[in-house]
Amino acid sequence: MHIPDGYLGPQTYVPLYALFVGIIGLAVKKMKKKLTVKLVPFLGMASAFTFLIMMFNVPIPGGSSGHAVGAAIVALILGPWSAMVSVSVALIIQALVFGDGGITAIGANCFNMAIVMPVVAIVIFKIVAGKSGNIVRLNTAAFLSGYISLNIAAIITAIQFGIQPLLATAPNGQPLYAPYPLKVAVPAMAMEHLLLFGFVEGLVTLLLFNYFNKTDKEFIYVLKS
Repeated sequence: MHIPDGYLGPQTYVPLYALFVGIIGLAVKKMKKKLTVKLVPFLGMASAFTFLIMMFNVPIPGGSSGHAVGAAIVALILGPWSAMVSVSVALIIQALVFGDGGITAIGANCFNMAIVMPVVAIVIFKIVAGKSGNIVRLNTAAFLSGYISLNIAAIITAIQFGIQPLLATAPNGQPLYAPYPLKVAVPAMAMEHLLLFGFVEGLVTLLLFNYFNKTDKEFIYVLKS
C-alpha cells in the first residue's frame, strides 16, 4: 500500500502533504499533553513494530503488493494521536532510508496509513464494543477495527490512484501518472485487502489487544476513554 514516486501528480500529493503536516502538528501537540515516562518506550516500540510488520510485502497478481500495517492496534493501545506520530515516523524512515514509498508520496502514505487507519480503528472499536466489558465483544471489536481500518485505507489509496487519469494527461490523452482509472484501481486494491490483508491486520490487532487486555489492561487507551 506504499505509494511510490511517479504514481501521484502534484495536484494530489501537494494537498496531501499539507493535510498531513497540519494533522501531525496537531497530533504532536495533543500527544505532548499526555506524554508520560511510561509512554515514551511504548511509542518507540510502536514505531519499531509498525516498521517491521510493513516490511513484509506480499506480491499480488496484477503488479501490486500488500501488507499489514499495525496502525489499528497502536491506536487502540496508545490512542489515535500517538498512533499517528509513531506510524508516521516508521513510514518516513522507510521512504527516506529504504525507498519503501516515494518521497513525493510521504504525505499521501502517512495520511492513508498513519491518520486514516487510527481514526477508523478507534471509531469501529467504540461502535462494536460499546460499553460492554464482555471479552468476546471486545475481541470482535479489536478484530474488526483492524480489518475495516486497513480496507478503508486501501480504498482511499485506490481512489488516489484512480483519479490520476482525470487530473493529468499528455496531449495524446495518455495519463501522466498512475494509468489505471477508478473502475480498475478500486476493485484491484479492495479485493486483495478484503480477502487477505484485512484478515492479517485484524488477526494481529486481535492477538495483541487480547494480550494487553490480560497483562496491562489499565494502559489500553480504548478501555479508558
